[in-house]
Amino acid sequence: MLQILIRHGESLSNREGRVQGQVDISLTDVGRQQATAVASWCQSQPFQSTCELWSSPLCRARETAEIIGKATGLSVNLKDDLVELNAGVFQGHLWDDLAGRFPEDVARWRSGDIDFQIPGGESRRQLAQRGGQALQSLSCRSAQSIIVVAHGGILTAALGLLIGRDHPLLAEAVERPFTRLPALGNCSVSKLQWPGPELISFNGTDHLS
Repeated sequence: MLQILIRHGESLSNREGRVQGQVDISLTDVGRQQATAVASWCQSQPFQSTCELWSSPLCRARETAEIIGKATGLSVNLKDDLVELNAGVFQGHLWDDLAGRFPEDVARWRSGDIDFQIPGGESRRQLAQRGGQALQSLSCRSAQSIIVVAHGGILTAALGLLIGRDHPLLAEAVERPFTRLPALGNCSVSKLQWPGPELISFNGTDHLS
């Protein structure tokens, strides 16, 4: 099975520089344009005739998936485990304000400790395990390919768990899931082949140009 992993389009919080986590935020007009571009790319690919479309239920991912579904004729299936990191007390705050509001918690998060759990939220390890299990469970379906629309943090963390944090394409990316500058661009495409799994490509954005 080929999994086509797509990060959602630009959201209002992306534009504002605000921590989203699991807060339900809509796409911007730019985000909808990005979603239209990746939808056109999906429509042109040979995999779409034997494909399923799955999405995080959060609005920014679901909107992106619905645009892809309209272009490809695929129905959108929602999977709760694909939601972004629960960022706890960080959610809703501007990235630039975090260090001043939560200095100790931000320092521990930035240290890279995979077991540090944001107060009221999740740790990197919990995020990776949840995301990895979600992708693995989808790999057991009978479809030959699956488009997965989700979030930068959970996709990067899941790939680090499934592929290995030292993979050449992931070496820098897995150190920073859930940061202001995520490793995955909005509406980027990464490809994961099962069984294995094997990472075929990561953070492709040529279709957005």
